Amino acid sequence: MPIFDKLTIGISVTSFATFQLLFHFVSSWLSKHLTPGFNKLNARQKIEWNSRIVSTFHALLVGSFCLYILWFDDAVNADPIWGNPFLVKINVAITSGYLISDLLIMIWYWKAIGDRYFVTHHVAALYAYYYVLSEGLLPYFGNFRLLAEFSTPFVNQRWFLETLGYPKSSAANMLNGIMMTIMFFVVRIAVIPTYYGRTVSAFGTEAFYRLGLGPQCAWIISSVLLDVMNLIWMLKIAKGCYKVFHLWVTQTDKTEEKRKSE
Repeated sequence: MPIFDKLTIGISVTSFATFQLLFHFVSSWLSKHLTPGFNKLNARQKIEWNSRIVSTFHALLVGSFCLYILWFDDAVNADPIWGNPFLVKINVAITSGYLISDLLIMIWYWKAIGDRYFVTHHVAALYAYYYVLSEGLLPYFGNFRLLAEFSTPFVNQRWFLETLGYPKSSAANMLNGIMMTIMFFVVRIAVIPTYYGRTVSAFGTEAFYRLGLGPQCAWIISSVLLDVMNLIWMLKIAKGCYKVFHLWVTQTDKTEEKRKSE
């Protein structure tokens, strides 16, 4: 029977409470003092603003921890299915607390920030992380998925800039759009061959069969579902980036023509 150890439960609960505190109190307080435009937002925009602040903080925290594990945790890298999951469980527990917190916030403020894609994403991730936290299985693969969080700050920054009234053709929006597209591709799309290469190499091994049907299904189904969603999001981001770049080129050409005519 799966057992959640006290450390895992404690970190998950602490993570949940921390992200709730950040959303309901800390984000608004900091934003009022650091961003004058925050006070001009309507109630719905403030809800999404706080949600994205929390999302950015979580992404930077677990993304950095994820890289550390990939670089320095030899046990997990040597045995991706059964390696010592201690550090991974800490990182995944933080993420699980955040995902549950974010799910509750989305449900409570559904009219403002409800999104079926994000609900599907969170549930799929929690489904897979259940086995990492309860049985310590698949630590490499569970941690690897958290690389995707490095694209989140740029996605959120795009929303912040547009909400504060920055034109799509502004330098800040253009730079962030380029960085967002590049980072999203690198950490969510370009890593797909590496991830599934390790996955395929595990098929048929004794370690794979020891997992059992439940963990095997959670691993494969959640991975495929998350990557299908990543491909859909990548397509949308690429289209958006192209539109902004085309707008910038058009405006630049018009400015140049006007300058020559004068």
